Amino acid sequence: MTIREELERQEKAFLSPLAVCSADTKGRDRPMQPCPLRTEFQRDRDRILHCKSFRRLKFKTQVFIAPEGDHYRTRLTHTLEVSQVARTLARCLKLNEDLAEAIALGHDLGHTPFGHSGERSLNRLTQGGFRHNEQSLRVVEVLEGGEGLNLTWEVRDGILKHSGKLKPETLEGECVARADRIAYINHDIDDAIRAGVLKEFEIPQDLLHVLGETHGQRINTMITDIVRESLGQPHLRMSDPIQAASDEMRQFLFERVYFDKWRKEEDRCDHVIVSLFEYFNEHPSKMPLEYVQIAYRDGTERAVTDYLACMTDRYALRTYQNLFVPSSFPVV
Repeated sequence: MTIREELERQEKAFLSPLAVCSADTKGRDRPMQPCPLRTEFQRDRDRILHCKSFRRLKFKTQVFIAPEGDHYRTRLTHTLEVSQVARTLARCLKLNEDLAEAIALGHDLGHTPFGHSGERSLNRLTQGGFRHNEQSLRVVEVLEGGEGLNLTWEVRDGILKHSGKLKPETLEGECVARADRIAYINHDIDDAIRAGVLKEFEIPQDLLHVLGETHGQRINTMITDIVRESLGQPHLRMSDPIQAASDEMRQFLFERVYFDKWRKEEDRCDHVIVSLFEYFNEHPSKMPLEYVQIAYRDGTERAVTDYLACMTDRYALRTYQNLFVPSSFPVV
């Protein structure tokens, strides 16, 4: 018996009947020889961790654009926090922790530079719109490595459906969708206070009374409530009081942090995205070769959208500067 087979045997013995066991995966688009050491979902996790798109997340905005301090979240640290929460939920509910981790690590690979500001710009510019969850799926199915990462069906389903109206087909995917919201609600409060955008006393006291006074208490409240309400159930849920308080806290953040403070910065980011989008649509040959090839295959707009979505904040700014900001002449 290989190590992988022993791990699969342990999953069958321990996990909930509602979990997805690795041996029961619906498989990959392109069949692969099984790994003797890792289950299929562990293999997917490793493929995501080692890809270029994952490394670029460290220079992509979460909420605060190009922050000066060392302690602000980036898209990478957000992804790691989502992974931690999703793994805790999966473990406590006796679901497949490896599947939840793989989905969590891949869920934001398609996010744009400048966070949701960049996403809104591309959504306005492209025919059919732009949604980061759909782009994340495109990254793992098409863009990464030139032919995608060839992940299992369950991981791809969870990546696509971690946000939006569609519900994941697996409870592990539901863990990631819940973890994503738990993570950003709480760490965005933390970052907003650090940035001076929000004062602690401004957070509604009735919500703090229900969820907790500190960052750690609020996360613990939400996770514990989901576990208590969802154990053995076909879907994840929160109790009505915790769900209502969580939704109100999210709405508070949208009103006071996400939209209230960043109009000038969003206008600047939008200008960068629009300028680059228009330039590369007019000059597609100026893109790297891999995107020129996409333009021949799928059309120029599709290739430009892929190129811009893959950019980090600093790469987008540097590209804009190189294209549109005059360089100083050397002193003779």
